[in-house]
Amino acid sequence: MTHRFDTAAPGDRTTPRILAEAHELVGAAVRAFGRDEYARTLLAECEYRLREPLRVALAGSIKAGKSTLLNALVGEAVAPTDATECTRVVTWYRDGATPTVTAHAADGSRANVIVRRGGGTNGLTFDLNGLNWNAHSPREVDHLEVGWPSAALSQTTIIDTPGTSSLSREVSLRTARLLTPTDTEGDSRAGAASIAVPGADAVVYLLRRLDAADVRFLEQIGAGAGGAGPLGVIGVVSRADEIGSGRIDALHSARDIATRFAGELERTGLCQAVIPVAGLLAFAASTLRQPEFAAFEALSTVPAEDLGIALLSADRFARADIALPVAPELRAQLVDRFGLFGIRMATMLIRLGVRDSSSLAAELAARSGIEELRSVLELQFGQRADELKAHSALSTLDRILAAYPGAVADRLRPRVRARLADVHGFAELRLLGRLRTDELPLPPPVLADLHRVLGGAGVAAHLRLGLPADADLESLRATAFAAVRTWRARAAHPLADQATATACRAAARSAEGILAELPR
Repeated sequence: MTHRFDTAAPGDRTTPRILAEAHELVGAAVRAFGRDEYARTLLAECEYRLREPLRVALAGSIKAGKSTLLNALVGEAVAPTDATECTRVVTWYRDGATPTVTAHAADGSRANVIVRRGGGTNGLTFDLNGLNWNAHSPREVDHLEVGWPSAALSQTTIIDTPGTSSLSREVSLRTARLLTPTDTEGDSRAGAASIAVPGADAVVYLLRRLDAADVRFLEQIGAGAGGAGPLGVIGVVSRADEIGSGRIDALHSARDIATRFAGELERTGLCQAVIPVAGLLAFAASTLRQPEFAAFEALSTVPAEDLGIALLSADRFARADIALPVAPELRAQLVDRFGLFGIRMATMLIRLGVRDSSSLAAELAARSGIEELRSVLELQFGQRADELKAHSALSTLDRILAAYPGAVADRLRPRVRARLADVHGFAELRLLGRLRTDELPLPPPVLADLHRVLGGAGVAAHLRLGLPADADLESLRATAFAAVRTWRARAAHPLADQATATACRAAARSAEGILAELPR
């Protein structure tokens, strides 16, 4: 079972122009830096960034479940989940013709990595011992790159990062360097070197609890270098099935916690959404095997009280002296793959009438929260992929120019800054992120309309205007005209404060953009 984040959105009005302008500015910089090989290398990466899939980083503290969630999103065991050395470096997962794992050193040296397939939830293991570098001496691994044939990865490059709260400061800094670009304003060549490693276009931040360290790191992501960090940040209450000790109502408890986290983050505007996800259950559902379904069927025949006693702990459930119609070895595998919550959920669903493995897989996936996360990722990231990529490329170009002050920068940097400031798609993304924070004095229905016209429910014209997908051209045009008039009037209201007037002007501009793109 494979999945993808769609990056092409019907009705997307501005992104082709955004990408064209970004390509033009990067090209102008390449021509201007014709004799500087180092600058051209940085700019080539910038150009490549505009052509490659969207980059989404998974970040969070140690043991937050990043690798497990990555496997669930891809639908295959591609990321090691055991605590080995490979989890201490940034790992890029890209679409590839054949499975390959390559270690990269900071100086550009590369070495092939031996991959071993483990059992249980560990999936793959990357052996970083004895790497055969294409250099005369051993190198320290800077990052790993995994190529894997996958429909999901063909649309989105996923970056697995080390834990932000690692006991090793250097390990935590690897994630910080990726997601919080260094401000090189006024620096020389040394400053340029700090932006050689490209960052992410958007971030999924995994939370097990919301503490000061999480808030500080999310603030760093949002601030970046003069606002050059990723525009999109989604929060995930990870390992949601472990909340409430794996009880059948664990996800309900997790949803309550997600709501509380969202409320606290709304005051800072650090996340655009917070969603509870049981990553272990999501991955197990995507790879459910027939023998496992048969085991769940057998367990569903056990009286609920007896099964509940057996499920008091993982060790108890797998004990050989517990009388259950499933072998102890298979029970241990079920705990390893599904967790106590997944076993309770699967047996309950079978008692309620699920009769085959594919139906059970779909039901478990729906209850894991993974489909809701995919929907939000598509809405916030997939449909705005070109805008997010252009923002990353232009921000990187701006930092390159800042690191090379002089005639070239003096000529190009104002144009780059103007694009970053003036592109309305960027303004929409920033405003959507702040809508939860700013307590605008508007009625709830008006706030809902504002969120929708800014693209909060999707970027297609009919979604922005609240019309059905089959709405005719005349209806689209009439509704867009009405929206322009309405939001202009609200922006000009004498009692509107500055924040409200700014938001209303942005909504009017969004409606004007719809009109501009409709066929005449």
